[in-house]
Amino acid sequence: MKASTLIGIALGAIAIFGSFLLEGGTLDALWVLPAIVIVFGGTLAAALAGSSFAQFAKIPRLLSIVFFPPEFEIHRIIDQIVNFAALARREGILGLERRKNEIKHPFLLKLFEVSIDGADPAALLSTAETDMDFITERHLANISLFTKMGGYSPTMGIIGTVMGLISTLAAAGSDPTVLIHHIATAFIATMWGIFMANLVWLPISDKLRTLHGEEMQLLRVMTAGVHSVQLGETPSVVRAKLMSALPLSEQMKFSKPSIPNPFYAPAPKPAPVEQKN
Repeated sequence: MKASTLIGIALGAIAIFGSFLLEGGTLDALWVLPAIVIVFGGTLAAALAGSSFAQFAKIPRLLSIVFFPPEFEIHRIIDQIVNFAALARREGILGLERRKNEIKHPFLLKLFEVSIDGADPAALLSTAETDMDFITERHLANISLFTKMGGYSPTMGIIGTVMGLISTLAAAGSDPTVLIHHIATAFIATMWGIFMANLVWLPISDKLRTLHGEEMQLLRVMTAGVHSVQLGETPSVVRAKLMSALPLSEQMKFSKPSIPNPFYAPAPKPAPVEQKN
């Protein structure tokens, strides 16, 4: 499900804050601005200090990807590669030139362009592996950013707690209401730090890691498919090879192409034989 991360965070927040309300608490008691500023501001500041402006500026885009990840239909991509395999066997690899504008995924388009330009199979695999290595490095940097924020957040909560306790001790002997306010600020800072780390930053890091794994699987399928097309393998062999990336139950379900193959027409049915009396 595309919005699983957003739904998970929402359910977690409902469970935590809902339990607090069931115990007789109020949401106003949790909304202590100094504690929130310490946790959020301190975490973001530490993330900026430990990365770069360019990396830090990616946070809104990364959050958009996590909450609403793009989806690529692997079955349609497999069907497209199989159809290109049929065309390549019929017209040669150069015959794909007029059909490459139908390819939507940039990585698949790049691989077919390299093949059409005359690269041998070894050069194709080298190009694909180099691309995947650099993609992995960029993704790991993004994952690491949120993992670090998950580590900074509880620490900032502890800092807020210490500052609250210092204010409490400094106000010792004054109005009890003031003391209670400072104590609440101290403990609420810890709560927000732990909450943000374990329900927001670390889950976002894990989701980015999951999306990275799914994308790498898709890129490997594309690489294997274009490599098979380049070697001139039959469409049925190409399909069987690429469907191996799917669970067996899905392989049975999608064993037939989901888009028509324009290069193979069904065999004509034999004419009925007239029986003579």
